[in-house]
Amino acid sequence: MTEQRSEKKLNTLRSSLESLQLWVRHNRGWLLAAAFVLLCIIPFFTTRSYVLGVLCRIFLYSILAGALNTINGYSGQFCLGIAGFFAIGAYSEAILSTAAKMNFWIILPIAGLITAVISLLVALPTLKMQGIYLAIVTLGFSEIVRLLALNWTPLTGGPMGIKGIPVPTFFGIAIRTSKHFYYLYLVMAIIFIFTTSRVIKSRIGRAWMSIREDELASKSLGVFTSRYKALNFMYGAFWAGIAGAIYAPYVRFIDSTYFTLDEGWNILSMMIIGGQGTLIGPIVGSVIVNYLTELLRPIGQWRMVAFALLIIIMMWSRPQGLAGTSSSIIAAKKDRRLRRRFATKQEACNDTAV
Repeated sequence: MTEQRSEKKLNTLRSSLESLQLWVRHNRGWLLAAAFVLLCIIPFFTTRSYVLGVLCRIFLYSILAGALNTINGYSGQFCLGIAGFFAIGAYSEAILSTAAKMNFWIILPIAGLITAVISLLVALPTLKMQGIYLAIVTLGFSEIVRLLALNWTPLTGGPMGIKGIPVPTFFGIAIRTSKHFYYLYLVMAIIFIFTTSRVIKSRIGRAWMSIREDELASKSLGVFTSRYKALNFMYGAFWAGIAGAIYAPYVRFIDSTYFTLDEGWNILSMMIIGGQGTLIGPIVGSVIVNYLTELLRPIGQWRMVAFALLIIIMMWSRPQGLAGTSSSIIAAKKDRRLRRRFATKQEACNDTAV
């Protein structure tokens, strides 16, 4: 009887979640419009730079976690070097704006393209690598970028970094305050989500997901897996470079300490907590991790332990992430195991009753 009640509660909860999902899908347009209006008017209700700064970081890390999710979540590759791509974009913007005196809006796509080209140089030798081997290569690449930023003094300023990064202007208005950067980050996050959603629904995105599910089967069906994996790597790196390019003028000073391995783990935790292979997952992860960062700031570095425990709990209880769909492969396998376990116990109870 206890098992039957548990199964009934599970079915009720599942049906409620499915009803909620159907309602959200049916009213998705109105919900998105309401969310956009709400986000646009937030700065008019608060003028505190601290609050707007936290929201800016949420938008920034939504792009970074989304870029990593494009690589890890949609193509099944295992990248841990997102901090390196982030650094390349930031240093590209800082160098071109201070040394070459270029306009920010011209630098922005250039920084993304520079990062994408460098990522191709990393991707090409590693196309046949998978899992932990690819992760180690990307991790090493990220550390190489950080060390170059630390020691290439004539170009990056070395330990002193690059100071006095000029702020961008928009139709003569200097984007200087947290309120201005809030709208810049919001627009860039919306552009990233819209672009990525269109790419995922295209033939390219379907090819990425087929590689994630079964690379050998994809290759047998005529998918040029090497080409699409390299393209996937470049796309994620491009947006990580864009994130770096909008980050540099916000802080107006960068050095190698901004792009350590801890930063890469931080972005990875956002993706895992939010959910891989979903558009909304990195946003959810960014909100949770940034909120916990501010909430747990009084305990200092111990908050990293809290993040680690949260990831462990997520892997046990909901491996597809908070925003992961129940139809994902991991969730489906877990659901099948639970159903088989329940069926076995039910048969045992029936045998005992007989």
